[in-house]
Amino acid sequence: MSRHAQDGPIATLFPDGPFAGFGASLYFPSGLPSIAHRVPGRTAKAFHADVRKSAPRTAGVYGMLDGSGRVIYIGKAKNLRARLLCYFRPESRDPKAGRIIRHTRTLLWEHAADEFAALLRELELIRRFRPRFNVIGQPGHEQYVYLCLGREPAAYAYLNRDPKGKDIAVYGPFRGRGRISDAVRRVNLHFGLRDCPNTIAIFFAGQPALFEGELAAKCLRYELGSCLGPCAGFCNRREYATAVRAARAFLDGRDPKVLKDITRQMLAAAGGMHYERAAVLRDKLDAFQSLTDKLTFLREVRSTTSFVYPLAEDSGIVNWYLIHGGQVRAVVCEPVDYATAITAEETIRDIFVDGTPGTAVLERCVDSVLIATGWFRKRSEEKARLLSAKAALVLCARWTNVLAKSA
Repeated sequence: MSRHAQDGPIATLFPDGPFAGFGASLYFPSGLPSIAHRVPGRTAKAFHADVRKSAPRTAGVYGMLDGSGRVIYIGKAKNLRARLLCYFRPESRDPKAGRIIRHTRTLLWEHAADEFAALLRELELIRRFRPRFNVIGQPGHEQYVYLCLGREPAAYAYLNRDPKGKDIAVYGPFRGRGRISDAVRRVNLHFGLRDCPNTIAIFFAGQPALFEGELAAKCLRYELGSCLGPCAGFCNRREYATAVRAARAFLDGRDPKVLKDITRQMLAAAGGMHYERAAVLRDKLDAFQSLTDKLTFLREVRSTTSFVYPLAEDSGIVNWYLIHGGQVRAVVCEPVDYATAITAEETIRDIFVDGTPGTAVLERCVDSVLIATGWFRKRSEEKARLLSAKAALVLCARWTNVLAKSA
């Protein structure tokens, strides 16, 4: 089934009412952005004239509506006027831009406090309206999965789109199954963990048997030396649990010896002119290194990307973007009086002190996490302006303490 906008709701606040704007936003301190400027029209020439006359040279988002009032495209710009004028230059515009304009009957734009807010607002609106001409940011466009270590009585690594919290450990999310599926398979092989269906009975050594007789492994992995064989009593519960702990130590980033051992084996095989084995080990190393890099990134996002980011509007007003676990969780005004200080303090405490950026939070906002991390990667100089939550609370206290003492 198509996930395009024509399958979704008409972009109105009420079923049969006129389009009343893009709606509230997480990325405006008040929650209510400025009303979108609306340009109705039938021809590209009419749109062009109004853009030249009215579009501001400021950051913001814009949208196109078709004749039925559906949002068919959402975009963002550092300079709204310059970006929108590009749609009316047939000789230099992208072919897709021409198709969008031909379907457009209403053009909208909305001012954003800054370019960072425009990036976040664009994603927010794409996820809200699901425009058919947008690809990046569409819910469901990117399939995210988690690497789980669990399913008793003999845990193993597997992928799951919706973990239920019953596993020993959960890692992710990861975009698509692709290479991560191969890495998961190799984790089970390396640590000797099973990967058989849950319908296969588990029988550890030393476990009382219901029937007498010799048990046999249910697949060839035990014979090939890549599984401990918990299905046929070839290992006891303690031995298997040790292998599971070793796998978790690697996935947690606590055991760098795994990559070192594979590298050593690969070099030894190449040195002994066992090139086929060296190639197999090289592929295994590549898969494990790629998985390690992804897990390291996710750990760093959760543990280090938590701070307050002050950013000034053109008007001079400073907004505080509260980023926790890599996600912009809220935006508040920088304290300039008692009221703004109280609002900022309460929001900061709610997010940084009482809130935990868990797996579920990150899953719902992977794209916004990538926006935030990408922003600071490209603008490393901005990191010098960041505040810790503690430092921000101190600034809030300067206003609240002054008022408390005067009272």
